[in-house]
Amino acid sequence: MLQETTAETTAVSELPRPKLQRRSFVREILDTLVLIGAIYALVNLASVRFIVEGPSMQPNFHTGEFLIVGRVNYLFGDPQRGDIIVFHPPGKPADEPPYIKRVIGLPGETVEIRDTQVYVNGVELNEPYINEPCLPTRCTDEAWELGPDEYFMMGDNRNHSSDSRVFGPVNRSSIIGEAVIRYWPPSDWGIVTKIAYPGDPAS
Repeated sequence: MLQETTAETTAVSELPRPKLQRRSFVREILDTLVLIGAIYALVNLASVRFIVEGPSMQPNFHTGEFLIVGRVNYLFGDPQRGDIIVFHPPGKPADEPPYIKRVIGLPGETVEIRDTQVYVNGVELNEPYINEPCLPTRCTDEAWELGPDEYFMMGDNRNHSSDSRVFGPVNRSSIIGEAVIRYWPPSDWGIVTKIAYPGDPAS
């Protein structure tokens, strides 16, 4: 009887051990990689990275700054006055880099420049975010009536900005998203939604 038990024990000990631990570790690595890939894909669907080029949004944005632009911000709502948005300018080639400007006029409104000041539906805007007073040669007297899906965009550096004064209102379909975070340089990291915007007296 003892011999039989010993033989059985020997036979069992000779069986290959299951590689459960190795398989479990490999499975965890694969699951982690899939999760990372899914998160990366979602982040790319929900946002894009944008690099500021040129002086048009000074003093609030400068060349070389990196921004995260939220795509989903306008899936559940519409752009509001004061938003900093990235968009494809009308009349430009599709492969041209997008622009970054501030929303000044909303659909159905009338935007007017009168004596270098900006008016929306007859109400003068308080604009502490602009870089400097606009020159008469850059802010000539003119008015724009916006359609149902049109937005009027202007740079904060009015004397050095190509915006809706040049190419007209921007259609809703051309908007990529809202600038929400500045992550480079590290010294300027932070939320940038409606930066320096005092409120909306034109509503």
